Amino acid sequence: MGLGLAALGRPGYINLGHAGDLARDYDVAAMTAHAHAVLDAAWRAGIRYFDAARSYGRAEEFLSGWLRARRIAPGQVAVGSKWGYTYTAGWQVSAERHEIKDHSLPVLRRQIDESRALLGDYLGLYQIHSATLDSGVLDNEEVLAELARLRDGGLVIGLSLSGPNQADTLRRALAIDIGGAPLFRSVQATWNVLAQEAGPALAEAHNRGMGVIVKEALANGRLTDRNDDPAFTERRRLLSAAAAETGVGLDTLALAAVLVQPWADVVLSGAARAEHLASNVAAVALADRRRAWLHDWLRRSRALAEPAEVYWRTRAALAWN
Repeated sequence: MGLGLAALGRPGYINLGHAGDLARDYDVAAMTAHAHAVLDAAWRAGIRYFDAARSYGRAEEFLSGWLRARRIAPGQVAVGSKWGYTYTAGWQVSAERHEIKDHSLPVLRRQIDESRALLGDYLGLYQIHSATLDSGVLDNEEVLAELARLRDGGLVIGLSLSGPNQADTLRRALAIDIGGAPLFRSVQATWNVLAQEAGPALAEAHNRGMGVIVKEALANGRLTDRNDDPAFTERRRLLSAAAAETGVGLDTLALAAVLVQPWADVVLSGAARAEHLASNVAAVALADRRRAWLHDWLRRSRALAEPAEVYWRTRAALAWN
């Protein structure tokens, strides 16, 4: 498992209950200490991959400060970040726009310099943030050439995906070779028991040697006890019955269902509190102990999956808090 810092680096995020996780204390010093405490818990739990982005507020700053304060050497940890979104919320929970998407060459050059200034030699993986076919980034020859230059300089180049057409975007990325070698060696995609449509494409990428990182395994909190949406009642009943059978919480069950996918190399926890992280990490033991049961449960529970358009429309409606 890895730790994603989307919910730790800024006051506002779309995870259910995010405001409570931060105790509504958005002072920079308080949030720095809070992030460091969660990072400490992750390190003690054995997590060694940490995932940030330029648009996650001060996430790179918090991560960099923690790595140096704890005297963790670059070789002891794997760090990924992303470019393509600019944080625009001004350290506010409510904002007209929280981030602006721009996959142009000037943004890439500016943001890689910003990421390197904070993360230095820790930065090993650099990803396009939420690449889509519509954005045109995978057809932008100047951007692709710059990414190849960064690859040849030692960075692993990846892309994260978003939206109902993740599979199409990934297959386009798999076809891009520059200088006789694949440009993209890593992909970060959404897959969970509600959103399973990208699975076959992720398996294909894994089989071709690409590292697969799974994000939003808890569907931004929809696959936790916090989801009291009446429209989710039947799915909640199915999940609760399975969680009770295995003696774990909903989050542990949902994460274990991702961990047993043979193509999943790293599954991110997006926890913003140490106790939630501990519950998330318990999924590793459950996946080891009940692997066959989890596969059988997923086969028997296909009704949990939502149509891709429904899933992404529901996600888009989640409130920043």
